[in-house]
Amino acid sequence: MKIELKLIRILFIALSAVLIVGLAPLQSAVAVEAGALRIIVYGATGRVGSRAVEEALNRGHRITAVSRDPSRVTKKHENLSVVQGDVLDPQSVAALVGGQDIVVVSVRGSVDKSKQPEKTVHRLAAEVIVNALRDKGAAAPRLIFVGGAGSLEVKPGVLYADKLPFFVPGFVRQEIAGHVLTLEYLRDVDDVRWTYISPAKKFKPGKRSGQYRIGGDRMLTDKKGKSRISMEDFAVALVDEAENSKFIRQRFSVAY
Repeated sequence: MKIELKLIRILFIALSAVLIVGLAPLQSAVAVEAGALRIIVYGATGRVGSRAVEEALNRGHRITAVSRDPSRVTKKHENLSVVQGDVLDPQSVAALVGGQDIVVVSVRGSVDKSKQPEKTVHRLAAEVIVNALRDKGAAAPRLIFVGGAGSLEVKPGVLYADKLPFFVPGFVRQEIAGHVLTLEYLRDVDDVRWTYISPAKKFKPGKRSGQYRIGGDRMLTDKKGKSRISMEDFAVALVDEAENSKFIRQRFSVAY
C-alpha cells in the first residue's frame, strides 16, 4: 500500500511538471499578444515606412499598411493587414484610424505638381490626420509623424533649411520647406497626441544596430562632426517611441 501511494505521488509530481513546462510557451505568447500595439502606417511602401513596418512586425505588433494601390505591398505576415486608402482623403482617414493605437505618417511628394511648400503631401496630410483624430476625441490614437532634418537648428535660431547647399534641387527644397511648415503646424496643436521625429542630415538605408542617440531641436553630430542615421535604426527609434510614449506633443531627433 505504501509503495502504491509513493508511486502515485511520483506520477502526480511528474505530470504537474509536464503541464507547467507545456504551458510556459503559451503564457509567453499570450503576454506578447496582450502588449501588441495596433499601428496603422501611411507610406508603408516607402523607404522609411517599409522599415518601420518591418521593425514593428518583428516586435509582435499588429500593422495596417495603407496604400492607394494595395498591390504594391508585397510583404506577407500574419500580423499585417493591407488596405486601400488615401492620406489626403478625410473620409478615408476617418474610417481607417478608428480602433488603432498609433498612426504613423511617412509620406512625401507634392499635390498637382505644385512647387509651393504648402502643397506638399506631408503638410496637407498633417492637417487631414489631425482633424480626423480630433473627431475621435479621447479615444483617438497617437500620431507619430516622420519629418525631416531641415527643421533642425545648425546653430541657435538658424535652421538647416536656411543653409542648404546651392546644388540642392528645387523639389528637395520644397519638400524640406514643407517639413518645416508641418512642424510649425503641429506645434499649434494641443488637443491631439502628436510626436514629430526628425532624422539626421545623412539619412539612407544601412544596417540595424539598435543603437542611436536622442536629441531635440539642435542637429546632432558625432565626434567627427557628422550627422547621420540609418533608416533601419531610425525605424528602431520610431517603434521605441510608439511603445514608450516619451515625446507627446514634442519633436525629437535621432542620430548616431
